[in-house]
Amino acid sequence: MSFQDKSLQCADCGKTFTFSAQDQEFFQTKGYTNEPKRCPDCRQARKSERAGSGSYGSGGYGSGGYGSPRQMFPATCASCGKQTEVPFEPRSGRPVYCSDCFRTVKPSR
Repeated sequence: MSFQDKSLQCADCGKTFTFSAQDQEFFQTKGYTNEPKRCPDCRQARKSERAGSGSYGSGGYGSGGYGSPRQMFPATCASCGKQTEVPFEPRSGRPVYCSDCFRTVKPSR
């Protein structure tokens, strides 16, 4: 299938942007069926905004969903004794690990 550059209007800022033939081919390989609604600048701004809402870095993980931040609980690592925060309420009798120690003690799948 041959693609041609298209001019689209951004739904956020109203600026006209080009949906290139190369981008269209990429969208097809990813299985996307809709054209982008936002220009590259607005897409990047929205992506940064979403990534900033999570508490686990730029991947957006750690978000409590629906835009609310995940509740974190203070804990002491059972391995190294370092103070840390975990996304669940620790129970007595169950070890809690900081992220560094968890990587070394987590069971392999």
